[in-house]
Amino acid sequence: MHISDFHGSATALSAESGGRVIAGSTTHGTGRSTPLRVDAQRNLEHVLRAAREVFGELGYGAPMEDVARRARVGVGTVYRRFPSKDVLVRRIAEEETARLTEQAKSALGQEEEPWQALSRFLRTSVASGAGRLLPPQVLRVGSAEEDAEDEGAARVPQQRQAVAGGAPELRVVGARTPVEDEPSEDAGAGALLEVVGRLVDRAREAGELRADVTVADVLLVIATAAPALPDPAQQAAASARLLDILLEGLRSRTA
Repeated sequence: MHISDFHGSATALSAESGGRVIAGSTTHGTGRSTPLRVDAQRNLEHVLRAAREVFGELGYGAPMEDVARRARVGVGTVYRRFPSKDVLVRRIAEEETARLTEQAKSALGQEEEPWQALSRFLRTSVASGAGRLLPPQVLRVGSAEEDAEDEGAARVPQQRQAVAGGAPELRVVGARTPVEDEPSEDAGAGALLEVVGRLVDRAREAGELRADVTVADVLLVIATAAPALPDPAQQAAASARLLDILLEGLRSRTA
């Protein structure tokens, strides 16, 4: 999987003329929501679909021109909706984070057995191709000693390493105070880490998950088991086979 770190500023979420782009509408300084014209809405949907495909295949380093070609629109149309690549990348990453969070919640609610719940989440996420669009910041693992080094760097959710054999503690380091009415990137990543952490804790407490497995390990499984292959059938078969192997590696020897 090819994923490069990306950094967005607080102002990167603002679209041209001070507006903020959301699905189906544009908001401006007045706080009112103006519905997009039918053709503009259609172009937005095409751009978002193309971005998911291109970034899923080539990683977040893919140029905006590739997204425009896949969407069959001019690159100027892409930039009218997303004034910088950072804004588009963040939009796709936030949507993917939200989708994974819902998949984890669904697994928790529909499976009583801890291992089955964790397995269901992994299989659903991998089958959806979510791993190819995981935001880089949810894959980083750090320790308390790294905090000082991270000061001033991009915000990244991290896991504190286990202390005295205990479970890792989830945290988001370097978090800033969100701008009023601005979606919080940290909140989305934190919600994902929290709900996946519950899946991990349940499976570990049941003795079915290796004691040293962390939330970051589980998310790395999703990323690893989602190869981008040209043939859809081959890709699905490869993902299923690889996930079976990775699940076996996650499981406790005594389970």
